[in-house]
Amino acid sequence: MSSVVKRDVFQAIADPTRRAIIALIALKAMTPNAIAEHFDTTRQAVSKHLRILTECELVTQEQKGREIYYSLEIEKMKEIDKWLEQYRKIWEARYKQLGEVLKVVKKEREKA
Repeated sequence: MSSVVKRDVFQAIADPTRRAIIALIALKAMTPNAIAEHFDTTRQAVSKHLRILTECELVTQEQKGREIYYSLEIEKMKEIDKWLEQYRKIWEARYKQLGEVLKVVKKEREKA
């Protein structure tokens, strides 16, 4: 009995090659060979990256004739963005607070 490992989407996007593949196919669906042309690696290595991205549901496959095209799964990317949004709000609030502190420091220095 084989067990299927459910890959974490954040592990998938942690790899720079997979992020580059995502950027490539965000523009248009591409075949594995077309994707591999953009990397200094083997076609097999690119296929492994594509398999991981597919398992994480970040990319989808579509058969067109004899070729398989990979395209970005926008809804899954939106899930990532939604998760990040909560942290983005915290960071923005902290930057705003920092900006206020810097204004006070600048005013104090101008007085001195």
